Amino acid sequence: MNRAKGSSFDWTVKGASDAPAASDFLQLSADGVPRGGLSDWLVGEIRRAIADGRLPTGSRLPATRVLAADLKVSRGVVTESYRRLVEDGHVVGRGRAGTVVATTPLNGAHSTAATVTAAGPPAPSGLFDVPPGADVFDAFRAAHARIDLSPGLPDLAAFPRTAWLRAERAVLAELAASDLGYGDPRGTLALRRAVAGWLRVNRGITAEPEHLIIVAGTAQALGLVAQVLRAEGTDRLAVEDPCSLGTRQHLHSWGLATPPVPVDSEGVRVDALRATGARAVLLTPAHQFPTGVVLGGERRRELVRWAGEGGLIVEDDYDAEHRYDRAPVAALGAMAPEHVCYAGSVSKLLAPALRVGWLLAPARYREALTDAKRFADLGNAALPQLVLARLMESGAFERQLRLLRRRHRARRDAMIAAIRAHLPYARVHGAAAGLHLMVTLPPGVSDTTLASRALAHGVKTQPLSWHTQRPDRPGLVLGYAAATPTAIAEGIALVASLLTSAP
Repeated sequence: MNRAKGSSFDWTVKGASDAPAASDFLQLSADGVPRGGLSDWLVGEIRRAIADGRLPTGSRLPATRVLAADLKVSRGVVTESYRRLVEDGHVVGRGRAGTVVATTPLNGAHSTAATVTAAGPPAPSGLFDVPPGADVFDAFRAAHARIDLSPGLPDLAAFPRTAWLRAERAVLAELAASDLGYGDPRGTLALRRAVAGWLRVNRGITAEPEHLIIVAGTAQALGLVAQVLRAEGTDRLAVEDPCSLGTRQHLHSWGLATPPVPVDSEGVRVDALRATGARAVLLTPAHQFPTGVVLGGERRRELVRWAGEGGLIVEDDYDAEHRYDRAPVAALGAMAPEHVCYAGSVSKLLAPALRVGWLLAPARYREALTDAKRFADLGNAALPQLVLARLMESGAFERQLRLLRRRHRARRDAMIAAIRAHLPYARVHGAAAGLHLMVTLPPGVSDTTLASRALAHGVKTQPLSWHTQRPDRPGLVLGYAAATPTAIAEGIALVASLLTSAP
């Protein structure tokens, strides 16, 4: 057996004589397994080995042909099993580097929800004990958890490393020396062209490359818009309620007040928006955060009428691509381009660490926004832009989206099933799209206390009250993109046990 010493295994096969026998790899034998159930059996065995630590993170699985020969099964059985493990996030395929375990094993000794009591230890550093400050998300991300159900966290194990490396090599091979100097603060022409094409096909927006600004994610897009609005005398940007706490904090840092506008089953209430007197509003119309509501057709028309009277819509196209039960709705920016500042990014499609997004604004704001971007950082790093443009043009970006949709839908379904089984009294919101669900809980529950106890027992989630400005129902915002179905089911069961046993 070819086993490396230390915390991981290396099952790399260098030749037929070095191939590990089936009895070496997890002591597996397919004897007695019905032929129609071989894939289910192999997936189950590997999942158990990951969960109990026999296959730690970084372990390399045998090549499909080798394992198939050793187990005396068809190669298709092993290939299908590996595909299922990749889709549920347990392993990741890395081309010639093989198939590698990607998840951290769950500690089975602490996984039985029935053993958890309501009086658990407090969350680290009193994270939920005081009103959230400016550094709350830094502390939240740093808090350790066995199961991370954070909203807005994508499946980072699914990052297309092989495709990215291939595109990067191709870009470097063609890159002129002059391309490594200072460039257009709006971003490289190659990426602006690629994004313009992507928006036209996927979001119904017609945009010229020269009208786009490449930014460091939606956060920077909002910061640039905030600066320009402040410069013209606007000191309030209305927001949906509930609305992302992080977004509100970001706008406050730029000196903008955020009057709340209630959201109902059709989206933001335009009558309530008018009542605020605000002349600009920030919306997440494709998949409202955190409720998951899609802005209805009549509300869209009302908003366009409101904007035509002198208002400005700032559209954060949050989660627009992650739809499972129907095609994405068109962007507001496609309906009223002269009244909408449109922002999008690849943070949920690839990775937040890339810090790449785009901003498309009405003509009257473009020069001021370009100046704000220039004086912020002289423009995003060029190389990641060129690599992303290559991925978009080659079709690899679209293939990644299709893979993520399949994986995320399975994880969403696992979370809904777990909520129905363990939290039947909770109401689920926003199931048709996105990377999270919102659940509302019975009156009298303290969602911050529940989130605190859950974190103390190794499950990370966010209380709904973090994201509301007006009194509202208690609830949780539960992300599912970065957790396996097994972890999701365990995490929901644990949360439910804490809630049902609360004093």
